[in-house]
Amino acid sequence: MRLIIMGPPGAGKGTQARFIAEHYGIPAISTGDIFRANVSEGTPLGVEAKRFMDAGEYVPDTVTNAMVRDRLAEADCEPGFLLDGYPRTVAQVQELDGMLTERGCELQAVVVLTVDGEEIVQRLLQRAVVEGRADDTEDVIRRRQEVYAKETAPLIDVYRERGLLLEVDGMGEVAEVTSRVFAALDALPGA
Repeated sequence: MRLIIMGPPGAGKGTQARFIAEHYGIPAISTGDIFRANVSEGTPLGVEAKRFMDAGEYVPDTVTNAMVRDRLAEADCEPGFLLDGYPRTVAQVQELDGMLTERGCELQAVVVLTVDGEEIVQRLLQRAVVEGRADDTEDVIRRRQEVYAKETAPLIDVYRERGLLLEVDGMGEVAEVTSRVFAALDALPGA
C-alpha cells in the first residue's frame, strides 16, 4: 500500500503510522523523525532544519523534497510506504505526484486524523514533559496549528477531490483510533 497519514501536529499520526506500517508490512516515513535525527547529529541539514522547527515553521520544500525522494528510492519502499508529515503544501503534493509517476505507481489513500484543537495542545504539552521535547512549548504548538490550517489543511481538499481521502476520528483511546483507521483502510478496493 502507498499511503499518506495527515492531521494537525499532535493528532496521533506517528502512533497510528507505526501500527499501519506494521499491519501492512511497509515502512513508515516520518519527515519529523528525519529532521530530529539530523538535528541531534548536528548535520548541516539539521542545523538548517532546527532554525525553522524551533520557530514552529516548516522546513523549506527543497530540503524536504530531496529527503523524501531519496527515501522513496530505497528498496524497502518497493512494496509500498506510509508518509507521515509529507506532503505539507500544494507544491509538495505536485512534487510527490512527480516522484510517484517516475516510479510508475500512485497513492491508494490519504488518512486524515481529525482531533479537537485544544485536545491537541494538551496532548503536545504532555508529550513535551514525557519525552523532554524542547520544541513543544505552548506558543510553538499554537503556531504549528496556525501554519497547519493555512498551509496543509488545503491539501485535504485536493485529496478529497481525487477520491483518496479517508477521514478518521482521532479522538479517544489509541486502540479505538487504530480500529477506526484499519476499518477505513480495509474497506479500500484491493486492501
